Amino acid sequence: MSRVSVHRDWGVIQSFHLAEKMMRWCVRRRARALCLVLACLSVLLHLFLVLLTLSVYQTPSEPQVQLPSKTIRALTDPTVTPPMDSHGKAPSGLRPPGVSIMDVGGDRNMAARTGEESSVPKQDGAVKTLSETVKMECVNTPDLQPLKPNLTKMEALFKHPLYNVPGPPLQDDDWLLRMKPKVKEQELESHQWLSASEEGYDAVHLNNDVDTHPPWLRFHMGITRWQLYDPRDPNLHLLEDQLASDKIVSALQKTGGTQLKLVMSFPNYGQALLKPMKQERNEETNYNLYYFSDFERHNAEIAAYHLDRVLGFRRVPPAVGRLVDMIKEIKETTTDGKLAKTFFNSAVGNTCFYGQCSYYCSTEHAVCGRPRALEVSMAAMLPDLSLAPRRSWRSPWRRSYSRSKLAQWEKEKDYCDTVKKTPPYDEGTRLVDVIDMAILDFLMSNLDRHHYETFEKFGNDTFLIHLDNGRAFGRFSKDEPSILAPLEQCCRVRRSTLMKLQLLALPQHRLSDVMRASLSKDPLTTVAPLLSEQHLAALDRRLARVLKAVADCQERYSNAIYNDITDYPG
Repeated sequence: MSRVSVHRDWGVIQSFHLAEKMMRWCVRRRARALCLVLACLSVLLHLFLVLLTLSVYQTPSEPQVQLPSKTIRALTDPTVTPPMDSHGKAPSGLRPPGVSIMDVGGDRNMAARTGEESSVPKQDGAVKTLSETVKMECVNTPDLQPLKPNLTKMEALFKHPLYNVPGPPLQDDDWLLRMKPKVKEQELESHQWLSASEEGYDAVHLNNDVDTHPPWLRFHMGITRWQLYDPRDPNLHLLEDQLASDKIVSALQKTGGTQLKLVMSFPNYGQALLKPMKQERNEETNYNLYYFSDFERHNAEIAAYHLDRVLGFRRVPPAVGRLVDMIKEIKETTTDGKLAKTFFNSAVGNTCFYGQCSYYCSTEHAVCGRPRALEVSMAAMLPDLSLAPRRSWRSPWRRSYSRSKLAQWEKEKDYCDTVKKTPPYDEGTRLVDVIDMAILDFLMSNLDRHHYETFEKFGNDTFLIHLDNGRAFGRFSKDEPSILAPLEQCCRVRRSTLMKLQLLALPQHRLSDVMRASLSKDPLTTVAPLLSEQHLAALDRRLARVLKAVADCQERYSNAIYNDITDYPG
């Protein structure tokens, strides 16, 4: 082989190696660039996933309404005092401004007394109270842990001047019921009432002396044109004690209605409306159910009474929680054979019954104890219709109660203009009364307000009675804006209502904190809080939405505020 051919072959080999090195370098460079691009895409993808996760799980916050500085000063200035009562000095026996069952000084151990009166046997023969039984059998859930009640906030709220503004002077015809005038001593005997001798009932001897009247009768005698009760009346505390702890001598099923309710009687002839526990406190209403198919909740009746009182309305009858012995206090006291026949023992030995009603009165929807201790709400009964007739009014914003049809107010934007021209909404305070009721219902998510009642004696110039709140507090994770339709369509609200809502939006009087403290005084709180923390947080969220709706109305209309407290500063 010649030297020239060797050199040529060697040059070809070197060229091949050089080309191979260049190709490897290009491949490595492209690989690095590709890895860099993939790394950047990975980082961007992770950032996108983080942002998407936050947007899904973060709870949307309601817009905060900034209160005018003038309003804040009026609400928080402790030196502002309301004018003197225009209808004379306060009745004897009234304590300083506060609220009976929720007063800081109003300590009571009703739950303890209930446990002492009603008990169930332990397996080893010892005695276990109903409260202890329910506590042991309640299932712990992973919900938010209840916070400690702040009684100071509640006390400060009810001492605020806004909650102590005197009402109009009371005339004789402003009282629902009045005692007969005094008679001569020789005729006094004919004006006395002595109860018949009945088993289980006390011998009640009534006359014109108020001290002889049981708490339920004093409650009836205290109803006026403007409110169901005076929050400063010490009798309210006695009435709540009676509902929570008095002996039950009779249990009868209440006729009418769609769900199970009982009328319970006490030895002093007082009565209460009982609604049993149907579902757990932390259980939300099934989203697939229509509002007219929902359960009635015992804790909703109690919480509605407290919320109505915190708002300063005083239009919900007093309601208290209680643990009842289903055998001793219902089955053995009832004279209703049909009710007694519905009692049975469940597969695990719990006492159950279902009664007779339109909905949910069957073995599949029976009310069961633990094993015979049952949580119930006990609401004070209003005076008998023969003494104080009531008129039932169809709400203008009543829902269609249909799965396919819409109500008129849901289809017409100017629906309120028609309502304003229709009696009794064309004059007086009836329209703002309905809007007060809508605000209450929105805060507790009650869609079941188809009718309301008033006392016939007072005509159209009186308050609305907020009855039947058992379907409230069904959902805490969702608000129902349509409940606010009366406010948003009519753009009218009481000044006193607005100022109290603004007060409850301030940190020192936060609505959820005041409600937590108020409910902590109920006997059933010894078993578990009546409202979960999710429900309490929903109150604050919905309150902000109400204030936002009022602020929007004030921007659109100059007469959105109905001034019912002209003498109050601010």
